[in-house]
Amino acid sequence: AFGGVATSRFKAEVWADNWFALSVGETQVGEDSVPITTERSFNSETFFFDASYPFDLNLVIKDYKQNDTGLEYIGQPNQQMGDGGFIMQIKDVATGRVAAVSSSAMQCKVIHKAPLNPSCEHDPNPSATCQSRIDPEPAGWKAPGFDSSSWETASVYTEAQIGVKEGYFDIVWDPSAKLIWTSDLKTDNTLLCKLRVVPPPLALGAFQGNVVLGAPTANSIQANVYAPNQAGQVSLLVGTAPGV
Repeated sequence: AFGGVATSRFKAEVWADNWFALSVGETQVGEDSVPITTERSFNSETFFFDASYPFDLNLVIKDYKQNDTGLEYIGQPNQQMGDGGFIMQIKDVATGRVAAVSSSAMQCKVIHKAPLNPSCEHDPNPSATCQSRIDPEPAGWKAPGFDSSSWETASVYTEAQIGVKEGYFDIVWDPSAKLIWTSDLKTDNTLLCKLRVVPPPLALGAFQGNVVLGAPTANSIQANVYAPNQAGQVSLLVGTAPGV
């Protein structure tokens, strides 16, 4: 839209083992409806949000852990380390185009890692023997311009490696959407992940319409574009020499 920023409607489809919260910038737009305190939670979620290109997707993703040992089923015969998994796809509602997917393009930071000593997995009192590393969320990590260049690149996994189940099969996933986690499926329990979403490239083609230029000022020209059957963006460069 001329004189303003166009807002688009998006459809998010997400599956997590076990829980996630998704924000656009600093505003949360979706969250797993099943609490992280639920031991077995493999549901998928579908929800909608509005955003303007470009925008940042900021995610908190958690695998279930009974406590800070990083274990589940503590005190039961199947006491073990759990494993995580996550996949998402974001579609532009107006066009049906896939605007963003989970992939190795995501940058992630592990803020809860346990156990650091996996040999404690079957100890009778793991709270006394299992070690952990727990970090706070970095200040301002959802804010525009936050530097996540030192974060880990998300790792891509197969369905067999993740052990997908239940709600995963309720969604038809685009081939570009990948199952991701950080480098250790078992000991990395809580992740922060970021993904920048940019506008799609403009399709090239013959323009059918009229462009009427107004009187130039020192550094700009007003352009009125009349193209009833097309939409796009106009960029005008003004300089003192031809071709500038």
